[in-house]
Amino acid sequence: MQPAAKRASSGATMALVALLFAGNALNYVDRQVVALLKPTLQATFHWNDGDFAHLGSAFQFAAAGALVFVGWFIDRLGVRVAYGAAVTVWSLAGMAHALAANVQQFVTARVVLAIGETVSTPAGVKSATLYLTPDRRNQALGIINTAPNIGAILTPLIIPPFAMAFGWKAAFFVTGGLGLVWLAAWWWGTRSLEPVTEVAERAPVNWRELLGARSSWVVIGAKFLTDGVWWFVLFWMPDFFNRVFGMSQARLGLPVAIIFSLAAAGALTAGGLFPRLRRNGHSVNAARKRSMLFFALVVLAMPMALLTHNVWLAALLIGLGLFAHQGFSTNIFGMSTDIVPAQRVASVIALGAVAGNLAGMGVIELAGWSLSSGFGYTPMFILCGGAYLLALGWIHLVMPRLEAD
Repeated sequence: MQPAAKRASSGATMALVALLFAGNALNYVDRQVVALLKPTLQATFHWNDGDFAHLGSAFQFAAAGALVFVGWFIDRLGVRVAYGAAVTVWSLAGMAHALAANVQQFVTARVVLAIGETVSTPAGVKSATLYLTPDRRNQALGIINTAPNIGAILTPLIIPPFAMAFGWKAAFFVTGGLGLVWLAAWWWGTRSLEPVTEVAERAPVNWRELLGARSSWVVIGAKFLTDGVWWFVLFWMPDFFNRVFGMSQARLGLPVAIIFSLAAAGALTAGGLFPRLRRNGHSVNAARKRSMLFFALVVLAMPMALLTHNVWLAALLIGLGLFAHQGFSTNIFGMSTDIVPAQRVASVIALGAVAGNLAGMGVIELAGWSLSSGFGYTPMFILCGGAYLLALGWIHLVMPRLEAD
């Protein structure tokens, strides 16, 4: 019989979720600045669409390479130390963008930023697994998974006007500096946390078992098939509204904010939908897959954004796509805590993120090629529409009944 789980205090739980939420939000603030300042940076560094795509794919490739080691890094050092070290690295790298005197230095800062930021998601899922009881995890993961959207909502509303007033370099200094403020709160707020399970916070990873488990490949495949949509929207949507609807850098923040507001709603909906289905008598397997099917059908609205000449309707349709993405993604994370043993969940999430970053690199490069070749955004939107039904098919094929290995 498994020992009864210890229960952390409500205050400690709320503090942990708040810190994970803030860290995840800052992660995406730093990522999005480049996309939002694309016109200014293109003029400064003389980039074309292909160069911009290469910058994005360099970020994704560096992140994918780092993620191979991130699970080991977290599982061996413990989530508290690993996450703190990672935020220090990515905050300093974010500020270093402002010091770049040429393209090579800018790309170097971008690569270091990518390496540091890879820790955020695996560390968040590991923290939820270690420090939150099962009845609290899914809702907490839903809240934490809204953080990238909150960051992506606020950043386009604040950064372009801020950069117009104070310069693009000041934007990088401020966004990077916020991470150092978070770091102090992290060390203070997590000092008394204790795991709620008997699994040690620091444990070696058995790679033979991990790579031989169906649960690992369920997560890795699902992330590969769906994460490219997120990276495409995050990296290219400011350009989409600038190119297709003629919106200036100062004005494109609002439609981008609408998109990520709907994405935040998707994460929160997923955080509540799965528990509701469970309370209504559905098994874990049925509740997860029916939740995912709902979101996979909603995302089919996204390609219709190519058919409208109304910028706000386009933002709504793309927002529905990200609503669905975040709902589906939250279910992937929740599914991971259901089927992957706690001692290796960070490693599995990290490998899933490797796959997702490689997919993102491919989609970003495809977008650069498509735009340079005169095909526009059509190929990417078609891929986005079908990705989630493919991912659900993969999950059901590999594990017809979701259960712990």
